[in-house]
Amino acid sequence: MSFIEGPIIIGAGPSGLAIAASLTGLSVPYIILERSTGIADLWRNHTYDRLSLHLPKQFCELPHLPFPPNFPIYPSKSQFLQYLETYTSHFSITPHFSKNVIEARFDSSSSVWRVKAKNSNGGVVVYVSKWIVVATGENAEPVVPIVKGRERFKGDVLHSGEYRNGDRYKGKKVLVIGCGNSGMEICLDLFDHGALPLLDMFGVSTFDLAVKLLKGLPVKLVDQFLVLASKMILGDAEKYGLRRPKVGPLEIKNITGKSPVLDVGALSLIKSGKIKVVPEVETFTTNGGRFIDGNEITFDSILFATGYRSNVPLWLKNCDFFTGDGKLKNAFPYGWKGENGLYTVGFTGKGLYGASSDALKVAQDIAQIWSKTPNK
Repeated sequence: MSFIEGPIIIGAGPSGLAIAASLTGLSVPYIILERSTGIADLWRNHTYDRLSLHLPKQFCELPHLPFPPNFPIYPSKSQFLQYLETYTSHFSITPHFSKNVIEARFDSSSSVWRVKAKNSNGGVVVYVSKWIVVATGENAEPVVPIVKGRERFKGDVLHSGEYRNGDRYKGKKVLVIGCGNSGMEICLDLFDHGALPLLDMFGVSTFDLAVKLLKGLPVKLVDQFLVLASKMILGDAEKYGLRRPKVGPLEIKNITGKSPVLDVGALSLIKSGKIKVVPEVETFTTNGGRFIDGNEITFDSILFATGYRSNVPLWLKNCDFFTGDGKLKNAFPYGWKGENGLYTVGFTGKGLYGASSDALKVAQDIAQIWSKTPNK
């Protein structure tokens, strides 16, 4: 059993690094437990090669260290990882890797958190602290929806977290299920590699403008402006099979945490018919699928660009701060602090921008308590 002076941070992704750096600046000790073998495992090992940040870099930088000025507005995957490596080194952050947290529970009899973590060799270590910071994020486990007939399909099936590039799909027809940024970019990448992609839906992102408008206007009014602007710029996308949601992009972000889509070139391919938009698949067949409009299409592979979910309910015990699907019960900006020394970073539904905001609040709060702790 290891007694930790400061908080136990669970997760060494951007959220965990952000709170670690913020605590360092306030001279508060901590320990980071990370289940993988390196920082930012999702970005490093479960994203496609051509990925870039989907928001301007000023909304994605972590506290206390901006992006290099020579980085583009939308840094690439490799540039973001380079930034995180520099960030980790700059603040002397040293996570404990291969520590898979299997249980975290508050012990009311001694007013401490007991965190059980499994090593790579299968051994279990117990860490004890007055504080715990949940920084595993909203994207810990891949989401693959259940679709009728999947067991019959004989082709290749994978989640976007397993996709790197389209080299292996040249000349093949690929059904991409999912209408977010990942689905759009993967379709574009497949086309660039000589594949024949099929897609369902898409949207458009104007985040920088939205943030400025929100300073003086309500969400619904800004949404109306953004929808009107997108129609003027992109035209009527629905005639290509791209259904527009009934609510605006900012309201969707607040409700679901999902970002509007940033078009990186796929729209023109959709308009030209090089990327075909199809209705929702009803059931898979041995060599394709039947769709809700009754048509059947053959394809070689299925790629689920259906996102990720939190895994917090699997290991955080006897705690009602999260919903059953791993989301915070208290909406931003009130979800960063729970009871009994529980804190969260990276669950706002607002990406890196929200995680950075949370990290600063959590660090300040812990530091105030830490400064009053005797014999520290």
